[in-house]
Amino acid sequence: SAALAYPLALAPGETAEGYVAVPLHDAMPAIGPTPDPVLARARMDSLLAATARAWAEAVDRVEIRLPPAGREVENTLRTVLAHILINRDGAAIQPGSRSYMRSWIRDGSLTSAALLRLGHHEAVRAFIEWYAPYQFPDGKVPCCVDARGADPVPEHDSHGQLIFLIAEYYRHTGDRALVERLWPHVAKAAAYIDTLRRERMTPEYLTPEERAFYGMLPQSISHEGYSAKPMHSYWDGLFALRGLKDAAFLAAVLGREDDAARLGAIRDEFRQHLVESYTRAMAMHGIDYLPGAVELGDFDPTSTTIALAPVDEGHNLPAAALAATFDRYLREFRERRDGARTWDAYTPYELRSVGTVVRLGRKAEAHELLDSFLRDRRPAGWNQWAEVVWREYREPRFIGDMPHTWVGSDFIRSVLDMFAYEREADSTLVVGAGVPAEWVTEGGLRVRGLGTHYGPLDLEMRMEGDAVRVRIAGEIRVPRGGLVLRSPLDRPLRRATVDGAPAAVNADSELIIRRVPADVVLEYR
Repeated sequence: SAALAYPLALAPGETAEGYVAVPLHDAMPAIGPTPDPVLARARMDSLLAATARAWAEAVDRVEIRLPPAGREVENTLRTVLAHILINRDGAAIQPGSRSYMRSWIRDGSLTSAALLRLGHHEAVRAFIEWYAPYQFPDGKVPCCVDARGADPVPEHDSHGQLIFLIAEYYRHTGDRALVERLWPHVAKAAAYIDTLRRERMTPEYLTPEERAFYGMLPQSISHEGYSAKPMHSYWDGLFALRGLKDAAFLAAVLGREDDAARLGAIRDEFRQHLVESYTRAMAMHGIDYLPGAVELGDFDPTSTTIALAPVDEGHNLPAAALAATFDRYLREFRERRDGARTWDAYTPYELRSVGTVVRLGRKAEAHELLDSFLRDRRPAGWNQWAEVVWREYREPRFIGDMPHTWVGSDFIRSVLDMFAYEREADSTLVVGAGVPAEWVTEGGLRVRGLGTHYGPLDLEMRMEGDAVRVRIAGEIRVPRGGLVLRSPLDRPLRRATVDGAPAAVNADSELIIRRVPADVVLEYR
């Protein structure tokens, strides 16, 4: 604690200024006492200008400029990124600095995915190098690390998350040397996942009563809703699949062909067991949606979002169940928003659903969600969320940390997916899937250097008469399936051209671009 006193005697209309410099980093230039107020003012102005320049560089490595209709989104992106960087403790990525002064691999891996897209590769590398050595000798990855060291509580999402983090860093940087050095951690974590799943592959799990558990990871409390009693969580299973996919990928990157083939076989078998488990659990509970845990059959769409990002397995899950899950979520969201449903609080981890709905091709619903979540910033002008949003927001209740930057990273990842996201199923980069018409018609948008698995993307979209002009450039490599450009307007297309040549558009108003830079004109009826 500290107290500062400023004895001031001001006549009406007079002003006075005081300056406070707080050394929240390793070193700060000395200001020193000076009787000359002009000199003191100059020194402080110089320090303030340097600090402002440093923050501008940090939050604008990727340029995102939106028209007035998107200005709140643009400004909140910058603020949330700054909060993520502020909440770091050295190399440790933390979701907060008060209630959550510890580092989870769960929060850190997904926050790192946001940082990578916004150009903060060095922060992610530092986190990887700091966290990976806390892995236990048997390959288990600790759920979190704090001043006491690694937490031994079994949370079975963590093993896949470490592998995903290393692979995601490589996909954005091409840093093969780091992958080579950390391969033992990847191999041990993948082996630990394999050991865990085999605990549920014994004969007792082949009985009709237990068949839905076959091949799944054992119970854990990684899902906070299961902290009172561990459950067989699909959150764990999905991250395990992501980890096995990425372990096979990294083995191939390193030319370890035998490891890649072996891990690929484990991946494929685990995917089969996961999908079968979903189907059996739905039948067991008589439900039409994807459940959160095998034994509960619970409705948990916020956790199910990871099936689409970052796990990217939506195309392999039961299509009707996936659609029903988010149909129900949107219905219940509207009931809560409109006062038709009694509610006390919710967690804005639901921001993940914005990106999920974009990936499901439901742009209008994605912005309906986003607009509502933006209204739940506390306080609104600070561009931040608490971990818990209370209906009676002035009541003194538990809010976790505010700003809560794992929640913030969900916002970043969802918004960035509106501009571009990778689609593993057909090796494409989908561009513009979440761009609303007003961002194009009311001045246009500009993105420079947005991180993707295929390199930095530059994107411009603006209205020109009855047409939309789209420019795609940057250091991006065209993926095997091409760039899939989605029309930003919900109007029938008359024709499209790429660099002046006619281009085919499919029934979903998409066109495939196979070279960059590309100058696209979408003409509407």
